[in-house]
Amino acid sequence: MKVYHDPVLAEAAVEGLNISPGGRYVDATFGGGGHSAIILEKLPQGKLIAFDQDKDAAANVPDDERILFLNQNFRYMRNFLKLYGQLPVDGILADLGVSSYQFDQAQRGFSTRFEGPLDMRMNMDAGLTARDVVNEYPTEKLADLFFLYGELRNAYKIAGVIDKQRKTEAIDTTTQLTALLTRLAPRGKENKFFAQVFQALRIEVNQELDALKEFLEQSVEVLKPRGRLVVISYHSLEDRLVKHFMKSGNFRGEMEKDFYGNPLTPMVPVGKTIMPEQEEIDRNNRARSARLRIAEKRE
Repeated sequence: MKVYHDPVLAEAAVEGLNISPGGRYVDATFGGGGHSAIILEKLPQGKLIAFDQDKDAAANVPDDERILFLNQNFRYMRNFLKLYGQLPVDGILADLGVSSYQFDQAQRGFSTRFEGPLDMRMNMDAGLTARDVVNEYPTEKLADLFFLYGELRNAYKIAGVIDKQRKTEAIDTTTQLTALLTRLAPRGKENKFFAQVFQALRIEVNQELDALKEFLEQSVEVLKPRGRLVVISYHSLEDRLVKHFMKSGNFRGEMEKDFYGNPLTPMVPVGKTIMPEQEEIDRNNRARSARLRIAEKRE
C-alpha cells in the first residue's frame, strides 16, 4: 500500500485505541492510509471501516477483506455504519486537517508554497471553493471568518483590502491572494499569518468545524461501552471542541451533573494530551502543532 501521508503521532494514536484483535474500528480520516496500516497490523480477525471524502484517497486502499473504504465525509459516519451493518464499533480514530499529499498538490490550492487556483475543497465534487468565498462573500462576512476561523486581529483590514481589489479584478490564485495581503503580514511572522488566512478559508469551504461537531456527537452513539475515541487536531479551534466534548459531552465545556452531583458526561478522558517529540517534528514539520486526545465511552 502506498502511503502518501506520513501519519502524525502514529504509534500513540493507535495505542490509544486499545485494540482488541477481533474488534471493529473506524479510521475516520483515511488519507494515505498510514494510521490504517498500523491498525490492520494489530487486527488479525477484526474489521476496519475507513472514511475519506477525497477521491484521491481511494488509490491507497489495500486489497484486504478486513477493510471497508467509504468515500464519504466523516460527518455521515453513523448513517453509513448503520447502512453497512457495522454498529457498534470498538474504537474511532480521526486525524484532522490537511494531509501532506493535499498540501503538495498545487492545483488543490491548500498551500502558500505553490501557485494554484483558490480551491481548497477536500471533496472535489463540492460546490463552494475558496475563490467563491474570496470574491463573492460580503466584506463583513469575510472579516468574520478571518477573525473567527483564522483568529486574525486585523481581519477587517484583510477583508477591506480583498474587497477593494475584487471590485476591479477577480482574485483567482493563491499567489494573487498572498501578494495582495503581504503588506498586512506582521514582519517576521509572514508564514504564520498566511497559514491563518488559508486556514480560515479552508474551514469555511469545507465546513470543518460543523462536520467535526457532528462527528464527535455521533461517536458516542456508535461506540460500544468502553470504546475509545482518539482525535489528533492541529489548531486551537479544533482542539477546543475536542477537549470540551471529551470532558463535558458538549462544546461549551460546562460540566452538567445529576441530582447527586455525579457528572452527566458520556465520555471519560484517558491520560493527558499527547504532543509529538522534537524528533518527529524534525522529520515531519506538519506534526509541530498536533495535539492528541483520547477518551473512553462510559459503561
